[in-house]
Amino acid sequence: MAEQGIRIADATGGVTDVAWAKAAKHHDEDQLAALVSLIALVNAFNRANVIVRQPVDDYQPGQFG
Repeated sequence: MAEQGIRIADATGGVTDVAWAKAAKHHDEDQLAALVSLIALVNAFNRANVIVRQPVDDYQPGQFG
């Protein structure tokens, strides 16, 4: 579900009914709403990284600590 939800550039048409059904087997409506919100948040961070040209895999564990 998350993989299909982030594929905006491919114009894939969103999350398929099959993916929704699989997710619904394991999660109730509140959990699905939370999952959609988290997928949207990841998308927002990914888009922000594109805007500021943040390189992929640039983070090193402990670099801020």
